[in-house]
Amino acid sequence: MLAKRLRQLLDGGDTLVLLAGEGPDGVAVLRFRMSIWSSGLECCLAELYVVPDLRRRGLGRALMDAALREARSRGADTMDIGVDEPDTAARRLYESLGFTNRAGEADGPVMYVYERDL
Repeated sequence: MLAKRLRQLLDGGDTLVLLAGEGPDGVAVLRFRMSIWSSGLECCLAELYVVPDLRRRGLGRALMDAALREARSRGADTMDIGVDEPDTAARRLYESLGFTNRAGEADGPVMYVYERDL
C-alpha cells in the first residue's frame, strides 16, 4: 500500500522523495505548491524520517541539505516544516539549519512551524 501511495504522489508531479542509506535508512518527502505571496514556489517538508537506531549519525542533516538544494533548484523560495513540541531533536536540527519558529495554535497542542528563505 505504501509503495502504491508513494507512486501516486510522485506521479502527481508536486512531490519529491529523497532517500538516504542502504535500507533506505532515511526519507524526506517534499511537496511543492504555487504561492500567492511570492513568485517562487513554497516547499513543505511533509516528512523527515531516519530509522531510530541510526539517528544522530548525520543522515537527517544530509537529507535536509539535499532537500534544501532540491527545493532551490525547483524554484522554491521558502520551506516550511511542522514539528510537534516534544520533538526537540528535530527542532534543534531545523534551527541549526536556519529555520525559525513562526507560531503555535492558540487553542490546541503546540505545533512549531519553521520557515526558511531559500
